[in-house]
Amino acid sequence: MSKLFEEMRIGTLRARNRLVRAATYEALATDDGHMTPELRAICEELAEGGVGTIIMGYAFVTRDEQPNARMLGIYDDTFIPEYRSLVEAVHERGAAIISQIVYGGSAARLNPLSPRILGPSAVANPKTGIVPIEATESDLRQLEEAFAAAAVRAQKAGFDGVELHAAHGYFLSQFLNPLLNHRTDRYGGSLENRARIVTETLDAIRNATGPDFPVLVKLNSSDGVEGGLVEDDSLMAAQLFAAHGAAAIEVSGPWRTCRIRDFAGEPFFAPYACRLVRKLAEAFSTDHGEVPAVILTGGNRSPEVMERLACENGIAGFGLCRPLICEPDLPNRWAHDSRTTLRCIACNKCGSTPGHRCILPPREERS
Repeated sequence: MSKLFEEMRIGTLRARNRLVRAATYEALATDDGHMTPELRAICEELAEGGVGTIIMGYAFVTRDEQPNARMLGIYDDTFIPEYRSLVEAVHERGAAIISQIVYGGSAARLNPLSPRILGPSAVANPKTGIVPIEATESDLRQLEEAFAAAAVRAQKAGFDGVELHAAHGYFLSQFLNPLLNHRTDRYGGSLENRARIVTETLDAIRNATGPDFPVLVKLNSSDGVEGGLVEDDSLMAAQLFAAHGAAAIEVSGPWRTCRIRDFAGEPFFAPYACRLVRKLAEAFSTDHGEVPAVILTGGNRSPEVMERLACENGIAGFGLCRPLICEPDLPNRWAHDSRTTLRCIACNKCGSTPGHRCILPPREERS
């Protein structure tokens, strides 16, 4: 059997294969973040298409801070029944499902004039132009509690795990970035201090959910800008997160600067991910603990390349977004024939369509 279609393990989670639907923002939730039939249909189609694990698009954890319009929410208990119904539908179709949770900070675009946009420091965000209020330690305690409460809701709904979004410039990622974090207290300066908000949030979640509920962290391999988070610091941060109970690190990065043609068929962040696998193996072989999984997201387009990375480098899972937008049944077709031609051409037009749909006609309609 292809290693790509062997069971993937993330803590107590067991997925039917190593293919992961990376979190995707569809902008199809209600205005206040609740599920819709359209979102449910997408998840059911993905599960029927053979993917092993679905990571839901990010869900905001506090009622008063919604980073983007019509994104999912998980800020109170009213979400539990609808998510439970979704999880049951996905499980019936054989896939695992994880809730991704987020706080936007100065990356939030929905309410840019809100007087309570928080950040590590009062430094203008180069992408949004927003100058946040420097979060106090009291603010940080409240946010850690909000993340933990969101994780408990995900657990009660039956999700197979929860993922902290600490990448792509959102609040947790901002603390890791020296360009945005100018603090001189215990949340700024050294890498350990800049990572503290994430490690404390991991501790809060594990205290609330228990040690057996898998918690993942999505992390930039680097910020891709001079003065931002660099790979060596990112590797150290990942090891800190693992030491605080992260069951997996999903490797991502500044994907907007990545073009398929620049990578000669290799996933964008593969060299970093392979280094991370080795670092985690070294750290946890000494502690005799379970080695956290590494999921590689970005530019995964070849079953042969993914197979090699799994066999030779120990990558546990492979996140796909655009290929599964184009062909939700791609995992089933790859399982039948790994030489199946990928239809996605990485044009990125899906990002500008309602619901992030592929602009190509369905396969049977093409001549």
